[in-house]
Amino acid sequence: MSRRSGLIPAALIVVAGAAIAAESERTGLGHQATAEELGAAGYTVFPDGKGLPQGQGTAREGKAVYQQFCAACHGRSAQGEDAAALVGGRGSLTSERPRKTVESYWPYATTLWDYIRRSMPYESPGSLTNDEIYGVVAHFLDLMNLVGEDDVLDRESLPKVEMPNRDGFVPDDRPDTGG
Repeated sequence: MSRRSGLIPAALIVVAGAAIAAESERTGLGHQATAEELGAAGYTVFPDGKGLPQGQGTAREGKAVYQQFCAACHGRSAQGEDAAALVGGRGSLTSERPRKTVESYWPYATTLWDYIRRSMPYESPGSLTNDEIYGVVAHFLDLMNLVGEDDVLDRESLPKVEMPNRDGFVPDDRPDTGG
């Protein structure tokens, strides 16, 4: 590739960036991401717990957070009201009437932590502290009888929780998936 042909894609990127910025100014939509926003979105928590941040929480602490931020949608006992149920349905996935909940479907508690961090509460995702998230996850796991009310969950203990459907998934061994 010649030096000149390499300049064309670079020029297109600059022009596209300017067009997007102009459109954002015109519509009033969007903004340049702040360092804090990038930091919140800049890491992933993996099933083995890699990526979990510092912090801790118990079900007792998480129950109050849940009642304040989650119960209006998911119900006082996480059985679902205006949004999906989170607990219940264990062992129902192979039945005539499967209930896909965190308890019946999710294989790893660590990915629940990550989902809550990124997506909840619905009205203000990313607003909970690490300690609040650990507490809310502990509350769910306590409702599922997987941890006790005063068990401390943190980056060391959360990956050790065995979710009921942990072995319910099969590896994708297609050559293009790396699994």
